[in-house]
Amino acid sequence: MIADIIKDAEHKMKGAIDHAREEFGAIRTGRAHPAMFNKLLVDYYGAPTPLQQLATFQVPEARTVLITPFDRGAMHGIEKAIRDSDLGVNPANDGNVIRLVMPQLSEERRREYIKLARHKAEESKVAVRNIRRHANDAVHKLVKDKEVGEDDARAAEKQLDAVTKKYVESVDELLKVKEAELLEV
Repeated sequence: MIADIIKDAEHKMKGAIDHAREEFGAIRTGRAHPAMFNKLLVDYYGAPTPLQQLATFQVPEARTVLITPFDRGAMHGIEKAIRDSDLGVNPANDGNVIRLVMPQLSEERRREYIKLARHKAEESKVAVRNIRRHANDAVHKLVKDKEVGEDDARAAEKQLDAVTKKYVESVDELLKVKEAELLEV
């Protein structure tokens, strides 16, 4: 029973780390990459549709992205979604592809992105700690219901703390890499 609780908590913590990785991928760096568009929704025939489902992405140069829509009718909606986003780019449409040239990041903008990355990292750590708290509550419920002993519960708490520490350190490592990437000129 306790092993199942710990295994479930660890699985959920892995999910929190994956989510943090996605969030960090969406934060723009000096280089262009398709993950920047993961959160963009396009009004496609009246339905909000993820941009990733409407087009292909190519990155021919470090700061250039070419977006080729599957349906040319979606071009206007894609352009509007990009213009309205917080990416800070102006799309250029040649009729077949949408070309985006990412502007060089200013020092001030880099600092803002680092602040955002730290905020996302803290959210991920809180999620990991909440998972630990819920697992500890489940263990304490087993003790209360006399299904496991106090010694087993203490051992489970130590094991959960070790797993939590591992995943919090993993978030810190992801943040460190993202900060270095943002500071790179």
